[in-house]
Amino acid sequence: MAAQKDYYQILGIDKNASPDEIKRAYRKLALQFHPDRNKSKDADLKFKEVTRAYEVISDPHKKATYDQLGHQAFEQGGGQQGPFGGGSPFGGQQGPFSYTYTTSGGAGGFDFGGSDPFDIFEQFFGGAGGSPFRQRRQAHPAYAVTISFMEAVHGVQKEVVIDGKKQKIKIPAGVDNGTRIRFEKYDIVTQVEPHSSFQREGFNIVTEEHISFPQAVLGTSLDVKTVHENITLRIPSGTQPETVFRLRGKGVKNPRGGEAGDHYVKIKIRISKSVSPRQKELLQEFEEESSKKKNWF
Repeated sequence: MAAQKDYYQILGIDKNASPDEIKRAYRKLALQFHPDRNKSKDADLKFKEVTRAYEVISDPHKKATYDQLGHQAFEQGGGQQGPFGGGSPFGGQQGPFSYTYTTSGGAGGFDFGGSDPFDIFEQFFGGAGGSPFRQRRQAHPAYAVTISFMEAVHGVQKEVVIDGKKQKIKIPAGVDNGTRIRFEKYDIVTQVEPHSSFQREGFNIVTEEHISFPQAVLGTSLDVKTVHENITLRIPSGTQPETVFRLRGKGVKNPRGGEAGDHYVKIKIRISKSVSPRQKELLQEFEEESSKKKNWF
């Protein structure tokens, strides 16, 4: 088996090359050997070699492993288990068309040392709108913006400062904590403040309502505040503690156009800590009547 080429030689750099030098070398070679531009027989192989070398050398941790152990640490098959668990970081398929790219550490992806491999394809296909990989890109600089709970539910326009410039961004209704919004060349990540009454679970809203013991026994009506409006909720007689009532469609709007969530009202029975003599008398009568009723069956 022929000896594998040194990754530094493949990229045309030395071991002390800076991250920018590594990136520039990769861009130049990737453009030179990409199969869509280079129709020579060995272009595809050259492109894979360049991409494989860059994926390792651009990552400080992988670079350190390579400098210490060489290609063996990144071999696929042959019983070798490298730092990627299964050997190759390409999951058995090499080349840019099998990448699963992430900058958030999610399962199934890997990092390109802080760079964006899809920048290359903008040059191939004529800008950001032309690349077929644009929908999967997640490498834009991210900026956090804090919004209130109700602003997240209903949407809001915020003025933010990015790179020293004031800009207005429109945050759609239904976003949640951690939602990413594409804005020009940036990603805006929402940080949603908690609400004192509303608890969000996906697109659903959960609240608690307290009623007294007599109200639970006799039934009552409650004025329930939802994220959209106040509605009257009928509580039937004999309602038990922890009973949950569903208000269909009264939750959070789905920003992707699906059905809105629901609002769930959880009933809590409030027991008074102090009762008057007359209340005690009535409760005693109630207990006695309840005991008689049990004896009827």
